Amino acid sequence: MIRVFFSLILCCTSILCVAQSQVDMNLDAKKKFQAADKELNATYQQILKDYSKDPVFIANFKKAQKLWVQFRDAEMKAKYPDREPGYYGSVQPMCWSMYLTELTIERTTKLKVWTTGIEEGDVCAGTVKTKK
Repeated sequence: MIRVFFSLILCCTSILCVAQSQVDMNLDAKKKFQAADKELNATYQQILKDYSKDPVFIANFKKAQKLWVQFRDAEMKAKYPDREPGYYGSVQPMCWSMYLTELTIERTTKLKVWTTGIEEGDVCAGTVKTKK
């Protein structure tokens, strides 16, 4: 019986050690978005560098990225429309950042095909370079 009691106390204590406040979780989610956004921007800049000799592609690529940012912002407003303060609760900043991170990671994944290239022989590659 004493073993069960001490096991229960140990379990409860360990849970308290890893617990975070909502503010901490909001900040953590924001930091994860900032890291994802940094990677997206680095990928974007790499593509501009790698394809700098193709001005037609660069112009269209910049236009596509600008439109994606507009889409992303509209998607965020669709999921979390402006409401009175407190409508979504204290988790809203965390949820906002998590969804923003998800959309950003998806975009980065799509853009990376221009930096990594594709296998030779893909007849639908368009402007994407062939892997070396």
